[in-house]
Amino acid sequence: MILKSLSLLNYKNFDSKDFRFNAKINCVVGNNGIGKTNVLDAIYHLSFGKSYFNPIATQNIRHGEDFFVVQGDYEKEATEEKIIVSLKKGQKKVIKRNGKPYEKFSEHIGFLPLVIISPADRDLIIEGSDTRRKFIDSVISQGDKNYLNSLIKYNKVLAQRNALLKYFALNHTYNVDTLEVYNAQLNDYGQVIFDKRDAFLKTFIPIFKSRYEAISNGNESVSLTYKSDLFDDDLKTLLENNISKDRSLQYTSVGIHKDDLMFDIADHPIKKFGSQGQQKSFLIALKLAQFDFIKTQSGVNPILLLDDIFDKLDENRVAQIIKLVDDENFGQLFISDTHPDRTENAVKQVHQSYEIFNL
Repeated sequence: MILKSLSLLNYKNFDSKDFRFNAKINCVVGNNGIGKTNVLDAIYHLSFGKSYFNPIATQNIRHGEDFFVVQGDYEKEATEEKIIVSLKKGQKKVIKRNGKPYEKFSEHIGFLPLVIISPADRDLIIEGSDTRRKFIDSVISQGDKNYLNSLIKYNKVLAQRNALLKYFALNHTYNVDTLEVYNAQLNDYGQVIFDKRDAFLKTFIPIFKSRYEAISNGNESVSLTYKSDLFDDDLKTLLENNISKDRSLQYTSVGIHKDDLMFDIADHPIKKFGSQGQQKSFLIALKLAQFDFIKTQSGVNPILLLDDIFDKLDENRVAQIIKLVDDENFGQLFISDTHPDRTENAVKQVHQSYEIFNL
């Protein structure tokens, strides 16, 4: 699968811009603030129907304008595919495939597999568990529609149960029958999600460790550990045992929405004990493992976006990463960087064709 061309209209800082891409490596270079990351984010937008960096959709419209349009022309399995994402203020976002709008955005997820590696990924280390759960969910969802649907349904029921707990508190009332309906639904959807997360991580963790070992030349030991309430008991029992706490807090305190991933280096939290280079290597290994997993699941080479990849990495680690992507196991690659010479010197080491776009 390759992205052949990209057209931007009123997207972020671009009024109108067109690109024709190389089938292998594309480098977008220029000074800070010129829009390099925005080009990569537009490509991300075409795969996921949203920005990787700004969840407020209207803020992706160019200042002073009323709408944006992002269009990508792809070749996938010898078939031409045209994807358009557009948004007009006051209206719903629209995603079209070959001129036909999707009824549900979830139908599009996974059609154009993509992995992004960005400085913003550091949130996976420094932020709360919600960020790490979203990472797990995004990887599994690209290849498993049932998982994504179960997740959507679970979150809907969870919101309803939380609203009911607030209603109980405000009105000094309590109805166990209604609560049990929600408990049963959360248990059903939650068990599916837990089982799929557990199975995914059993496959994913060895891939991640292998990737990190290659980046660090085997000099450091890292680990990922899946934490979930459902290792202790089934969700229905957990919900029943925690009802007093939930009524007091007015929200659901146990469930798969509390799951987390623990990131460790040498048996210590990487957040506290890892250097900037080690943390970035950890995140790159995480994303390359994501690439490997999605490729295996889909049978398609995901597009790989490397945003500001060389920042805070020593030359040895950069060389290891370039070496890793210098084979036919990788498909189309997009790199952004502030230093054109550094980027060109790096990609010259790769035995693939490349194009450099100076913004």
